[in-house]
Amino acid sequence: MKFTLNWLKEYIDLDLPVDIVADKLTMLGLEVDNVVELYRDLEPIKVAKITAVRPHPDADRLTLCDVTIGAELFQVVCGAPNARHGLLTAIALPGVVLPSGMKVKKATIRGQESSGMLCSEKDLDISEDHSGIMELPGSTKEGESLPESVSLLDTLIEVDLTPNRPDCTSVIGIAREIAGFTKQRLGQPFKNMLPQLNGEGVPFAVEVLDPEDCPRYAARLLKNVTISPSPWWLRKRLLSVGLRPINNVVDITNFVMLEYGQPLHAFDFHRLSGGRIVVRRARAGEDIVTLDGVKREPDQEMLLICDAEKPVAIAGIMGGENSEVIDTTKDILLESACFNPLSVRRTAKHLNLGTEASYRFERGVDPELAPRAMERAVQLLVEITGAELVENGYDCIAGIVPRETLKLRVSRTNDLLGLNLDATEVARCLESIELKVNQEDYDTLLVTPPSFRVDLEREVDLIEEVARLQGYNEIPTTMPIVPMSFPEKQQGLQLRKKLALMLVAQGFFEAINYSFVDENYFDRLKLDVNDPVRLAVTLLNPLSEDQKIMRTMMLPSLLQNISRNTSRQNNDIRLFEIGKVFYPVDDNPLPHEDIRVAGVISGRRYPGASLLHFGNERVDIFDCKGIVETILKQLRLSKFVKSAFRNESVPGYIMADSYMVFQAGDKQVGFLGRIDREVLKSFGIKQDVFFFDLDFNMLIELESEPKSFRQLPKFPSVDRDIALVVPEGIAAGELLTAIENEGEDLVESAEIFDVYRGEAVAAGHKSVAITMTYRSAEQTLDDKTVNKVHQRIIKMLENGFHGKLRDAG
Repeated sequence: MKFTLNWLKEYIDLDLPVDIVADKLTMLGLEVDNVVELYRDLEPIKVAKITAVRPHPDADRLTLCDVTIGAELFQVVCGAPNARHGLLTAIALPGVVLPSGMKVKKATIRGQESSGMLCSEKDLDISEDHSGIMELPGSTKEGESLPESVSLLDTLIEVDLTPNRPDCTSVIGIAREIAGFTKQRLGQPFKNMLPQLNGEGVPFAVEVLDPEDCPRYAARLLKNVTISPSPWWLRKRLLSVGLRPINNVVDITNFVMLEYGQPLHAFDFHRLSGGRIVVRRARAGEDIVTLDGVKREPDQEMLLICDAEKPVAIAGIMGGENSEVIDTTKDILLESACFNPLSVRRTAKHLNLGTEASYRFERGVDPELAPRAMERAVQLLVEITGAELVENGYDCIAGIVPRETLKLRVSRTNDLLGLNLDATEVARCLESIELKVNQEDYDTLLVTPPSFRVDLEREVDLIEEVARLQGYNEIPTTMPIVPMSFPEKQQGLQLRKKLALMLVAQGFFEAINYSFVDENYFDRLKLDVNDPVRLAVTLLNPLSEDQKIMRTMMLPSLLQNISRNTSRQNNDIRLFEIGKVFYPVDDNPLPHEDIRVAGVISGRRYPGASLLHFGNERVDIFDCKGIVETILKQLRLSKFVKSAFRNESVPGYIMADSYMVFQAGDKQVGFLGRIDREVLKSFGIKQDVFFFDLDFNMLIELESEPKSFRQLPKFPSVDRDIALVVPEGIAAGELLTAIENEGEDLVESAEIFDVYRGEAVAAGHKSVAITMTYRSAEQTLDDKTVNKVHQRIIKMLENGFHGKLRDAG
């Protein structure tokens, strides 16, 4: 946002140095990016009067001008077409250096002496106009320095605005902030009562078909407008902030936009078909050539300003060539409207078209500002163009929402800011920036934010305003109170780190995937149509078509990771992810969130190891089972969580003979299995994949086995082997569980070292070989003692599992 000090002074009394103004604005949250002294380098340029003009004797396009600067008379050779007797203009005398770096010298041009240079606005870097020499107002004093004579000297300030302060995209908005800290009232350029516009008796009509995207649309008709260059004061204001003057009508709309922050647009009324304005969305096949000469094809979500037949402007961004004000325009229809910021932002981004108007509408223009800014523009149009105002007009306000009153606690304000303000001081601060304040009790203020402060929505926003206006430097510095206690550790965060380290130690890499997934994954995973996993939260505004829902399981993303790896010939994969899954909740807009620990393994059992020593052995279901059991063991949960293969309720994406469930009592902690080959094929995977999924919250809830110390053994151990033939349906792990549950004091460990099926074993049976380790903490064991315990265990296994010892032969 650019403005000048002299412009500010039209609304407030300002006698502060510019560096203090810049510092105060920055401390108010309006960061000053640049401060520039304007036109100081033009002080050597003088005001001259042309007293006579005659043709150059040796050049058809040049003239000889006699100019006076006070009592001195000079002859200057000039090629400007507008050089004429009596004209006041700018002259650079010999020795003066122009902004371009050119030094003016006394010269002889085609045999005629030229004692200086009559300057155009472009020569002086005032504007890009070089159609002729400057034409100064008749009140300009001959012989004075040009910047002083026409009040060019000024200071430009450029402020970097945050998106939440649309009220400061205007000079009046900046002046309001300065009035707040200088404790004065803001002067308004338009002070008359606003007329009530109801559309009766006017020769035009306005219809707003989309009040949601256009909450307010006001229009008035002015006749017999004279299109001409703007007066110097108006051109000077626009030039000072970098805008190019065009003509008096366009310049007035630009001036009021900068003054109030309300974009305006003037239509040539006789170029509007049917004398109608219709605010609607674009229709299929419509196009419009905008004022920049580009043909644009808006989509059906974009808002247009149309006449009875065609689009004449893109709402909030730019007008069309087919209705622009031209030199022959006599009647204009003036528009002052408020558009939905989201609609304007979406349209501007889609069309790649940014303008001063869209900059303001995208941030949010005050809907109450439209009629006041329009009446200010009407006032200037009547004064400058000689226009005749048609009584009445339109003001469509169907979409305006009233502002809510906020409660502000003085005690809360003091607690947050560390100040000791009373209710009167807080009210004074807020009233200085035009907030309406009523005191409910000694500690509570009822504050109604004005419509131009769209950023004030909560109590804390009001407290921030008090801090800004009091001055951040006035808030006392205090050291934080730090209790001398050890900080509490978040159990979930600690477990998350521990699990990640466990899995990395087992050769895994961590994957981090989006929580947004493709709804087509459910079909690819062969899920039943009534599977609760299909009940997903749908996004209102997805990033893309393949990210339309919140994930309800981790597997699809991990399979996608494997697919990308194997397609790049990285076939040995171990990946895990600890993340959230989401489930919809009835009568609650927010979903329920669960944390899962999921992992996949595929490829060689020993990835990266030498084929010579480790071979090409592939991972299987027992590798996956071992990974989960290692996790449970390191978390000291093995005693409470039991595993078992299941044949019922098997998910469609897992092969029926590989589904294993981990349970703690009647609660499921997790599951694992081998992924169905058809599912893998749908993801483009050609090798076996094994998957595990654990409930993170259950791992937190389960109470770990307490740590205990066991003295190092003093006496040697004794090993015995058992080879027991049991029915095929008995899991080998059940034998170890039975031995552990027997509670023999001398049994130190039991471990399976072989499972055999072959000729020596009857069909439907298998031989399970277990090595037993016996040890006493009090003495060296003899064979008799060991054999006695060993035989009891064998008998227990034979009776409990219908087994028998395998013959040595």
